[in-house]
This record gives sequence, C-alpha cells and structure tokens, in this order.
Amino acid sequence: MIELFEKNMKLDERQSSKGNQLKWENNGIWYKADYTGYEGLTEYVVSGLISCSSLLEEEYVSYQTEVISYKHNQYLACKSRNFLPEGWKLITLERLFQSMYGQSLNKSIYSIRDHAGRVRFLVEQTVRMTGLKEFGAYLSKLLTIDALFLNEDRHTHNIAVLLDDMGEYHYCPFFDHGAALLSDTTMDYPMAGEVSELIGEARAKTFCQDFDEQLDIVEELYGQHIHFFYNDETVDKLLREESFYPEEIKNRVKMILMNQRRKYSYLFTSSAKLFPNK
Repeated sequence: MIELFEKNMKLDERQSSKGNQLKWENNGIWYKADYTGYEGLTEYVVSGLISCSSLLEEEYVSYQTEVISYKHNQYLACKSRNFLPEGWKLITLERLFQSMYGQSLNKSIYSIRDHAGRVRFLVEQTVRMTGLKEFGAYLSKLLTIDALFLNEDRHTHNIAVLLDDMGEYHYCPFFDHGAALLSDTTMDYPMAGEVSELIGEARAKTFCQDFDEQLDIVEELYGQHIHFFYNDETVDKLLREESFYPEEIKNRVKMILMNQRRKYSYLFTSSAKLFPNK
C-alpha cells in the first residue's frame, strides 16, 4: 500500500464518459483509483495480455495493481510509469483538432452519417495535423484491442499523440483500458448480472456503438496489424499473481476473456515464435 497526498493529485483533460477517476503522480509513477468498479484490475489484465501480442514493448503502457491510502481512505487502484520523456506532451486528438480548427472533433465525426466515412475523416485529419502517415494502422491496432477487451470508453478525449520538445509528433503508447471487461459494476454491469447478457450490452463510443462494425471498417481500410498468443493458462497465471482483488471478480474477468477469445479467434496464433522481437 502507498500513501498519497493532495500535492500528488493530478487533473486530467481526458475525461471519461462516466466521470473522472482520482489520479496522482509521485516520483514518476501514475496512480488511478477505482471509480465505478474494478478498473485497476482491468488495466492490469489488459496490459498483461497485450504483452502476449505482436506489439513491441514500447507500443503499450504496462499497469500493476495497488492499494492507495488517501485522506484516511483506502482505494483499490492501478499504477504505471510516466512514459513521457522530459519536455514531451500528451495531446488528445480532441484538443489538437479544437486548437487547429476551433471546433469539436467528436461533433465533426458524428456529423458524418457513414461510419466508414467517420473513420477516414479521423485518420485523414490526424495525418494532416501530425504527419503520422501510418495512423490508420495505429487506429486498427487500437480498435482491435478495444473490441477484444470491450473497452467502451474510447472517444476523442481518449485517443492521443505525443509532441516532443522539437515540435515533432509521435505515436502514443496504448493506454487507459479501465472501462474494459465490464468493469463498471456500479451503474451498467452489476456483479449479479449474467455475463453473457452483459457482454451483449457493451457499446463502443469511437465511431458507432458496434465494436464489430468498427473493427470490420478499420481492418478493411487499413488492414489487420496485431495478433495475440495468450491462452487460458496465461489468464490463470495473470489473475493468480494479482494480490488485491477478490476471486469473484477475477472469475468474472476470466469468463469475459474466454468468451472474447472464442469470438475473435482469428486474432490468435498458437506461438510467440512467429514474432521474433517478443
């Protein structure tokens, strides 16, 4: 357990559609307290399983669970290292678009009726603003992760790029998966609910409400750019090594993961040997 103080608290423009988690930074480590359920466990599990994919280590943020003491209260939470080099900034696409064009990127996207047109608009505008020419492939990876793990909070305040101290843009490592795996047990996905039914209620927020439609669009436009190689034993080990969350929640998380792995079986390969950098 770590004790944190008000001086460590951080405000964040990347607002969730369900409100903001308490966040702190201390000695180069970021902490996020659970807000609506088991977000900390979700961050830990999703990042742990992303490590069992074709992505390179620098392409994603790794999370660990933690217990935080703050103002005489204790919170289950997660922590991650500050991945920003000194002098660099994280800029959301919403903020970048508003600063350049004086209007909301999210509203501009949803003014387009065709869902594929929405995807092309975001990618083309991001390439134009940043010069990151492979942003379509980057978005394909991100929406694959979101569909596989049911992250329902990926909006334009929650997709970002990095700006270095020389004014050049870079791809941001994949982060912020706390709204995945039906983690909101307070409002939308109560623990008493039937997992298979709750999975059917999960909705995307990036370009439309359907995870599969989003994924089909980006794969058709920009290709498939990520594969996974974890199995049930990998999930069991990951959950067994976590110290803070109750077994009831871990069992639910495993059920969700097993369901999603079956559904998206084409994303999986049997061996990490296919990826020489792993």
